[in-house]
Amino acid sequence: MDFAGLRNHEPAVVDDQEREAAVIAPIVDRESGPHILFTKRADHLSDHPGQMSFPGGGREPEDENLEATAKREANEEIGLEPHEVSLVSRLDDIRTITRYSVRPFVAEIPDRTYVPGDGEVAEVAVLAVSDLTDAENYQSERREHPHYGEIRLHYFYVDGYTVWGATARMLVQLLELVTKWTVPPEPDREVGPDADYPV
Repeated sequence: MDFAGLRNHEPAVVDDQEREAAVIAPIVDRESGPHILFTKRADHLSDHPGQMSFPGGGREPEDENLEATAKREANEEIGLEPHEVSLVSRLDDIRTITRYSVRPFVAEIPDRTYVPGDGEVAEVAVLAVSDLTDAENYQSERREHPHYGEIRLHYFYVDGYTVWGATARMLVQLLELVTKWTVPPEPDREVGPDADYPV
């Protein structure tokens, strides 16, 4: 994993949405190689229940900036202490269907046990970058989206988890910037707008 491309990347800014949020894409260095930490959202949540995500959430009035938002939310969700966060850089801001602009920060964090700390997180999963970049574990599809028109959805299947949606969009950019992995030029399939999501 080489951070040079990430550090040299000029992240796009999204500032036209109703609400702001921030997440941390946490890199865990292990003897077996780099890993990335994800959370699995609780099934009872109204937004994106059961989906894999990065630690983070919506900006609160007391947050000095979006970096503070990301660190506060990661502390609440998995017990990651702000002083444990070693920021590397940022990915592009993204828009979500829930009218958020989300700012993803990439950071290195200690290799220790992280435990869900609030009712929003059901599980913590630490997945190997080597598995995430294995072509056998990746699929994508093209479909019409009611808000964004034609889009390409990405799916990563690792250790029984499926990373897709906004988190997979962020993950794609992260992997392309720090590894030799690239998105295949064409999706695996084209589906209608009402097709089930293969999760």
